[in-house]
Amino acid sequence: MALNYVWLGFFLIAFVVALFKSVVLHDASIFGEIMNGMFASAKTGAEISLGLAGIMTLWLGIMRIGEVAGMIKRFSRLVNPFFSKLFPEVPKGHPAMGSMMMNFSATMLGLDNAATPMGLKAMKELQEINPRPEEASNPQIMFLVLNTAGVVLIPTSVIAIRLAAGAANPADIFIPTLISTFMAFIMGMFVVSIYQKINLFKLPVLIFLATFAAIMAGLWFWVQSLPAAEIGPKTASLGGAIIFSIVIIFLVAGMIKKINVYDAFIEGAKEGFQVSVRIIPYLVGMLVAISVFRTTGCLDYITHGIGLLFAAMGMNTDFVPALPVAFMKPLSGGGARALMVDILKTHGVDSFVGKLASIIQGTTETTFYVLAVYFGSVNIKHTRYALAAGLIADFFGMLCAILLGYLFFH
Repeated sequence: MALNYVWLGFFLIAFVVALFKSVVLHDASIFGEIMNGMFASAKTGAEISLGLAGIMTLWLGIMRIGEVAGMIKRFSRLVNPFFSKLFPEVPKGHPAMGSMMMNFSATMLGLDNAATPMGLKAMKELQEINPRPEEASNPQIMFLVLNTAGVVLIPTSVIAIRLAAGAANPADIFIPTLISTFMAFIMGMFVVSIYQKINLFKLPVLIFLATFAAIMAGLWFWVQSLPAAEIGPKTASLGGAIIFSIVIIFLVAGMIKKINVYDAFIEGAKEGFQVSVRIIPYLVGMLVAISVFRTTGCLDYITHGIGLLFAAMGMNTDFVPALPVAFMKPLSGGGARALMVDILKTHGVDSFVGKLASIIQGTTETTFYVLAVYFGSVNIKHTRYALAAGLIADFFGMLCAILLGYLFFH
């Protein structure tokens, strides 16, 4: 229901603003720009969805091999002590546990092409145990909100953009980005646990958080030892090596069990195209609404209003030019990336605003995109509190990003 009101709000608010611009400000082109943006976004949505077909076909085929070879069940047992606390309604040893672990691992390694198909696979498996098929279940909401937090251990793409823009130290945003994205993850987990009455103060959860903190520290020392130009290639290579190793493990396990791995791959791969087509209406609907909201300048008005508010309160407003990235990130990853690049060009890659925009870009995932794609893939119509919880995690992550930007660079 919340998503319904937000979607309507994008259109209605944009219409009022466009009407004001047309009648009062005599902007004769605004409605034409809106329609052009809507058509372009509809085309983009369809292209993104169909573009996923090949990737989905590949990874769902690989995941099927992992299932029949018994490796997904082994992964499920591996993460069960922790996941059983976060997902108490998922039966012990259920394949969804392994698929979720694969999804989180790919996300943390920055491998979006692998993470999305694995996430959609996990969502399908969670749907199989959903007692109300048209309504998001508790495990699905927890999984989705943790996805929107989007913990990425090394923000490879952001570092690569900063390197290309001539940053003195492209990886100087690594630690604040890692901390802010981890805090968004914790907040998302905490908010959903309140809704679902889950007690997080249990030993497996605390061990997980301590282990993750140790991994963060180890990565920091490793990245600090690398020359700036090697950070992007080496971190990307690390992620690729880990995921490809998992693929080989699946294939070898299937070979040992004497299954026909090629037939298993084809069986799983057939689902890929079907899922890609099924998400088109959901993705097109969301992207068109976001386009209308952007084209009318609503995001610019919000940013300007916040700047005036903080200035009136006598507070520092140096962070305000970076806010468009924060507002755009939950709506569109590509749009946020374009805004970040524009800020780096306008203010300088090593300026406070440039570094802050980079931290924000690496902090969370595109919440509305994730909601549209993941819930759309299993025909969920009632998302319950998923959007609210995801946006709370986003807000907290962005707030941490701003505070850490001031702490590290101001």
